Formats: sequence, C-alpha cells, structure tokens
Amino acid sequence: MHIEIHEPDLEQRVLRQIQSGHYHDVNELLTKALDALDEKTAPTSPEVAALRRKNFVELCDPVRGLAEDIDFSRNSSTARPLDL
Repeated sequence: MHIEIHEPDLEQRVLRQIQSGHYHDVNELLTKALDALDEKTAPTSPEVAALRRKNFVELCDPVRGLAEDIDFSRNSSTARPLDL
C-alpha cells in the first residue's frame, strides 16, 4: 500500500514525531493513532452505557441507607483525667 500526504504541515508533524524518537517509523505512528481512534469509538456494552447515563444520585442509590445505624456524633468526653 502506498499512502501520500498532500498537506506539508501534516508531513512535518509526522516527521517531527519520528525524529523526536516517539515513534520508530510511520507504521508505528499510524498504528498508535488508529489504536487510539479505535479505543475512542469502540462500542460499549449496554451495562457500561447505562452507567454512563446515570447521574450521581442514581449511582449511589444501591448503597443508600446502609450506614443509617452508625452513630457519627462526636463524643465530647476525652476519657482522660484532666488536672487543672
């Protein structure tokens, strides 16, 4: 396969990335770019999509009320004798 780049700015960007040592060649650069695109546009499972649509309150509903029997009040007694 032969690929041509017709935009000089794009060609310079590709060459800079290779010369900087981030990528060994054009094949590696294109592979990384396409992998990133695949991850960004990958279809998600229905469960993941449903979680993304939930707001914070809906997300916390399953654990609501689990800590109602815990006393979070402050104990004013230090339980240590004070000598004034």
